[in-house]
Amino acid sequence: MMVPWTPAKNRTAGGKVTKRAVVAMSGGVDSSTAAAWLVEEGWEVIGLTMQLWDHGQSLSTTSRTCCASEDIYDARQVAQRLGIPLYVLNMEEAFRQQVVDGFLTDYRQGRTPNPCIRCNQYLKFQLLLDKARALSASFLATGHYAIHKMSDDGTPQLWRGVDHKKDQSYFLFTVTAPQLSLLRFPIGSLTKEETRRLAEKFGLHVARKRESQDLCFVPDGDYESFFRQHGLPEEAGDIVDTSGRRLGTHHGLSRYTIGQRRGLGIASPHPLYVVALQVEENRLIVGEEGALYRDSLKLAEVNWLGPAGNQHRLAARIRYAAEPQPATFIPGELGLGEVFFDQPQRAITPGQACVFYLGDQMVGGGWIL
Repeated sequence: MMVPWTPAKNRTAGGKVTKRAVVAMSGGVDSSTAAAWLVEEGWEVIGLTMQLWDHGQSLSTTSRTCCASEDIYDARQVAQRLGIPLYVLNMEEAFRQQVVDGFLTDYRQGRTPNPCIRCNQYLKFQLLLDKARALSASFLATGHYAIHKMSDDGTPQLWRGVDHKKDQSYFLFTVTAPQLSLLRFPIGSLTKEETRRLAEKFGLHVARKRESQDLCFVPDGDYESFFRQHGLPEEAGDIVDTSGRRLGTHHGLSRYTIGQRRGLGIASPHPLYVVALQVEENRLIVGEEGALYRDSLKLAEVNWLGPAGNQHRLAARIRYAAEPQPATFIPGELGLGEVFFDQPQRAITPGQACVFYLGDQMVGGGWIL
């Protein structure tokens, strides 16, 4: 078993707790184990849970999502087991404005968003971090699979989790250096199975709780119903190939994303994939697989944590499930930038994040335009 992150022992010779840590507790095994580990090490731990959505109206009885009421209940049970206080913070309005509204706007503009990154950016690493500061905590800990390190000159760094299959550094690319100095990721040096075994050792009832799959505000992954409830237009339009020839009719651009093959409803002697969404013309562009490959992309809202310079050799990751690929990043003005890959990449998707690495160190990223 790998040795998990170990904070400095936090007891005086008489056993008195000397410092405070705040943990963002979602009710899952990861954040629960992080909290238990800190308690074991002698920290005064305070748990914070975010209430993000109107569970009674929007969630079915079969839904399992990261901010469902069941998860708040589980977080409370874990806090009772550990003997720590837990505060549930109503952040529904901030979540709607900063995450859900942006999610809908992205789809209206033909992009495929990643709301989990926005939630980290605006809620966990701003609002929740502010709460931790107000509580005079030494740091805010989360259950992310990532690793916090300090460079020789004292600069905070963020590295990939040891288990690359569970690594979540991709979702943290917006974190700034000042924020990172106040964040910790206790389980980043563990695999998921090691985390579960540690949770069992601590006697946590969530040790074998299955992971959430759906977005917390889209119950059971029913995007069509969610879009319909929130007034997202589903206007039919033309499906055309890359030469402009009409092949059929789509039933709303929000149903499609770059690289999609299934559900096109058109006949062709060769497999066809979505290669572009033209919002103004309400057209869906399809083509053969070769049309999906690009060797460059443009970025907005770039966050850079690496060394200074006019261009950088690094590895860039265009989606969570992808491995970082060799590339050159050229920063621009006003948070813009451009990435040039050594080899063409498949299905670069506007609205997704492109995240940068130097080895296993995450050094920033931006939103694909």
